Amino acid sequence: MAKKLFAVFGNPVSHSKSPLMHNLAFEGLSYDACYTRYLLENGEKLKDTFLKLGLKGINITVPHKEHAYHACDILDPFAQKVGAVNTIVKKEEKLYGYNTDAPGFLKAISEFKEVKKVLFLGAGGTAQSTSSILRDEGYEVTILNRSAGRLEKYIQEEFECYTFESFEPKIYDLVINMTSAGLEDDSLPAPKEILDNIIPNAKACVDVIYGKETPFLKLSKAYNKPTKDGSDMLLYQGIIAFGYFTDHTYRFDEIKKHMQKVFTL
Repeated sequence: MAKKLFAVFGNPVSHSKSPLMHNLAFEGLSYDACYTRYLLENGEKLKDTFLKLGLKGINITVPHKEHAYHACDILDPFAQKVGAVNTIVKKEEKLYGYNTDAPGFLKAISEFKEVKKVLFLGAGGTAQSTSSILRDEGYEVTILNRSAGRLEKYIQEEFECYTFESFEPKIYDLVINMTSAGLEDDSLPAPKEILDNIIPNAKACVDVIYGKETPFLKLSKAYNKPTKDGSDMLLYQGIIAFGYFTDHTYRFDEIKKHMQKVFTL
């Protein structure tokens, strides 16, 4: 049987730790597969690219999670609910779509106690899935986004939503950067005057970007706030995705033992 091939699609994608993480698990568990990365510039070509490359499965990172949703033949109920897919597996010539971001994120922020009110900075694919699962778990989620267009879906689902112009600062327990701001530059996810209003009152600040101290996290630390980057979210969503890739052959803790080595290399 030929070696199974997996990849992460995104733009940018060169920073992704997913290939090393999954390959560590494949090797550690003696699973005959290989995982690489693919710079996908046009999300509308996601399905064609997947099929041409002969892949068994992919993870999808920014900005293609909504394109991934539309590329699937069959959607997991949660992925269908939130309209965003970050994991696709090919089974019997059909593409099955899942969302592992949200359960991975929920597990990652579980260390923050007595958190009720959460502010999301950004309204993209990651925010779509995580806002839904957090609300299901009893959190109050507010969405702040640069433009109004992306907020329409959240407004329909009765989330409290603001643009930078309409924002009325309140006290939030957790402020989370859901954008790619700071990934490849020194930009902030919202105007500094807004952040200077909300960070001082927060219990903690989280960035979904991992592997670097973003301007958002630096600003949060300047206010002496506990911070967390996206490393745990990456790890947990990756473990859950690996389960789908390998048809749930291995336990969560078996996979974690190998994947978490990525942060010590």
